[in-house]
Amino acid sequence: MKKILAIISCIMMNLFVSVQSEGAVTDSSYYGFTVKFDATLGRPPDVAYLCLVDDIGEWWNADHTFSGKSSNLTLDATFNGCFCEKLENGGFVRHMSVVFAEPGKVLRMQGGLGPLQSMAVTGTMTFLFAVEGVGTRLTVTYSVGGYTPGGLAKMAGIVDTVLGEQIGRYTKYCGK
Repeated sequence: MKKILAIISCIMMNLFVSVQSEGAVTDSSYYGFTVKFDATLGRPPDVAYLCLVDDIGEWWNADHTFSGKSSNLTLDATFNGCFCEKLENGGFVRHMSVVFAEPGKVLRMQGGLGPLQSMAVTGTMTFLFAVEGVGTRLTVTYSVGGYTPGGLAKMAGIVDTVLGEQIGRYTKYCGK
C-alpha cells in the first residue's frame, strides 16, 4: 500500500510541475527561432534567482553536459560572468556569457547551448523574475539566430524540449 501511495504521489507531483511550467516555440524560421517558458514558483524572486544562479549544478540534468556531471557547472552572475563547465585535464566549456544581471529581477546570457555552440549562430536567453503573490512568476525566453546548413527551424522543437526539461527541473528544485 505504501508503494502505491508513493507512486501516486510521484505522479501527482509530476502533474503539478508540468502544469506550473509551460513552454512553446513562439517563432521559427530558416534563420532562427524563439522558445518561451512561463512558470510559477512558490518562493519570492530573490530566492528564485539564487536557486538559479547558486545551485545550477543541483538541478541541471547531467545528460545535457559535456562532462556528464552537473556538479561541474557554475553560473557566475557577475561582470564578465560565465555559465561554464569544468572538464577533465583543465578543460572547460563556456556555455553562455552573462551580459545582464539584476539579482531577483533579470538574468540575461548569450551563447549557443549544446550543439548550437558549433554552429554559426548566437542565442540570447533571458530569465525574468516578477513578484506574483508570495511567489514568483518566471518567464524564460531563448532567441537563437544565424546560419546552419538546412536552417534553424528544425532545431526549435529540440531546443524547446531540452530547455523545457531544464526549466521543469529548476522549477521543481526551487519549489521545495
